Amino acid sequence: MLRSPCPTRSGIRLCQACEPVSGRRWIQSAKRPSSALRIGALSPAAAPRANPIFPIAARSFTTSRPCLVVKWPQSPQTLNASPNRFGRTQPAGHPLPDLAGCVAAVNRITKAFLAHSGLPSEETTLKALQGCAAIDLRLLGDAVERRAEDPASETRPASQLLGLDRVVPKTGDKPVPQASPSLRPHDVIDKISDAAYAIVAHPTVVITRKVLEEYIRLQARLGRPQTLPQVLALYAGKPRPKLASGTVQYVERDPNKAENAVDRAVADMALDAAIEAKNLEAAIGILENTYASKAFIRSKIINKALLPATAVVTTPLVLYFIATELAQMQYSLDSQTATNMAFAGALCYVGFTASIGAVALFTSNDQMKRVTWALGTPLRHRWLYEDERAALDKIACSFGFSEEHRYGEEEGEDFMWLREYILHRSMVLDKVDLMPGMN
Repeated sequence: MLRSPCPTRSGIRLCQACEPVSGRRWIQSAKRPSSALRIGALSPAAAPRANPIFPIAARSFTTSRPCLVVKWPQSPQTLNASPNRFGRTQPAGHPLPDLAGCVAAVNRITKAFLAHSGLPSEETTLKALQGCAAIDLRLLGDAVERRAEDPASETRPASQLLGLDRVVPKTGDKPVPQASPSLRPHDVIDKISDAAYAIVAHPTVVITRKVLEEYIRLQARLGRPQTLPQVLALYAGKPRPKLASGTVQYVERDPNKAENAVDRAVADMALDAAIEAKNLEAAIGILENTYASKAFIRSKIINKALLPATAVVTTPLVLYFIATELAQMQYSLDSQTATNMAFAGALCYVGFTASIGAVALFTSNDQMKRVTWALGTPLRHRWLYEDERAALDKIACSFGFSEEHRYGEEEGEDFMWLREYILHRSMVLDKVDLMPGMN
């Protein structure tokens, strides 16, 4: 019997948060507005916190490989235990974490840090972030799983009674105060994420590499990568505070300078956090503020192209010196003619061999899985934006099918947008002539 096709679910619409820092045009679809996320233009105080959005691509394009359930022998301690969503057993009667205590600890850390006068040092900022990360998130994760397994437990009378505050009896005309809603594990996780963002986005905080790594590591543990693009933009262009005459002054910074580029290892960590959380919006925002930024491209030119360029410039001088020495070893021609002939021959040989090697290096595609370069893309463009292509390749492989023979069968608004986005970056997703069996 043929199955009726499932109705297509509407995906997310990426907010306007990623400013096109790479200098290339963005997508302007016929029926959808541009998806530029202008997080770089927002001030740290006015930057809103994005709600957690789980794209439809993460739900609809997962692997079709069947899940194998392994039955473990039950021990006497786990006979009365209830298995959670990931197969781990939670012993019966395990106490819930003290959510109110966690919130109070986070508020205490945030208040103490923001009340600090002057410019906080890097160690102070790291201690504040580590204090937020010191909360046992495993208990919160278990509580989230139990709530997800039994969503009706929040509406039961018993759970409602457990969340009531102490009710003050009515005296005179004073009304009875309403009961405050009980805290949920998701609220505590959001509270920790908001506190970490408030610490990093504070105007007097200097976001160094260690602070950025600690923040990314914390948000990855929380599963909240929504603010990572904003913090990466602040890392590159946040005004640097300076203490002068007892007052704090701010020095503007150019986010396009090579010294303000995000390191490759930090960018990979942030992208992995967004992919693990199945957040396509955050993944694209991280890509725009790291691999596709002008600062990253300039840093790559300085670190990787400066030495080869110096070798190319000095090679003719070295060849001419060698040709001059070779001309002294013969007596058939005059010295100048022999020098010119030897120099021309050596220069043609080295130039031809180096050109063949450069073309072979820039056109190699063994590392490409799904995202490849479009025909006619200049070789210099391929080398400069190879890191961006690799990041888009990782995103496409993470949000699409895991089976190689099913590449190109993804559907849905999110994946169609991703395919169109890749096409506007001079790249092609699932090029037919490069797929297995088609070359």
